[in-house]
Amino acid sequence: MRIHYRQALAAAVSVVALGAATPALSAGGVEWSYHGDIGPEHWGDLVDSHGDRAYPLCALGTAQSPIDIPAGAAVDARRMPLAFDYRPVPLAVKNNGHTIQVDYAPGSTMTVQGVTYDLLQFHFHAPSEHHVDGDVYPMEGHLVHGRQNGDTLELAVVGFLMTEGEANPVIQGIWEHMPAETGSVTVRGAKVSAADLLPDSREYYGYSGSLTTPPCSEDVKWHVLAEPIEVSERQIAAFEELFEMNARPPQPLNGRLVIESAARPQ
Repeated sequence: MRIHYRQALAAAVSVVALGAATPALSAGGVEWSYHGDIGPEHWGDLVDSHGDRAYPLCALGTAQSPIDIPAGAAVDARRMPLAFDYRPVPLAVKNNGHTIQVDYAPGSTMTVQGVTYDLLQFHFHAPSEHHVDGDVYPMEGHLVHGRQNGDTLELAVVGFLMTEGEANPVIQGIWEHMPAETGSVTVRGAKVSAADLLPDSREYYGYSGSLTTPPCSEDVKWHVLAEPIEVSERQIAAFEELFEMNARPPQPLNGRLVIESAARPQ
């Protein structure tokens, strides 16, 4: 039963991985992209074969992601730390045509407010989807977690911002094996730990948002780590050679509460 749950959950969150310049299909089966007539500003107007809006929430939703985080106005909530229990797993790298994704084997979790979520996968975006007080970063990574609550699949994403600096050995190990074409590879003998992608500080900004791709489903719990990690100019360029731009622009906050908290060190 556990594997069935993870397979269903992984399928449900596959739309979290962002598309790049090439058109992509979401669960609704209607092509979308980041450019032109099927770009982000048109997602909510795309129609299916019946003439119905395929992704209405992309236009009508009131709690959409990403956002421009108002760091100076965030509400202090330091009693709501994140607790990470990430373990090394075999390195399985996928080019899904939208981004580079690392699928994560069972056994790693993130806990917040007494609720524990399984780490399912992480993937990357350029430039950053989330802005912080108007500042944009070269890249952003998303650690995608899920849990089964009755018949509902609940999602929680930890975002980590990436700034230009020293080469990152974890990113380098992934980039060395990322397929140039759509496909996946499991690297024999190689392991990766998502814990090594976390910055020293676990302070984060939290808010309630959505998937950042069609169908733009809401009720996704977002936790964007405040301290960026460093990656080199060459590492940024290597990703952009495959995915030049795969970031949805920031969406209106619409009065949503943004909290600022800290996490216990691992």
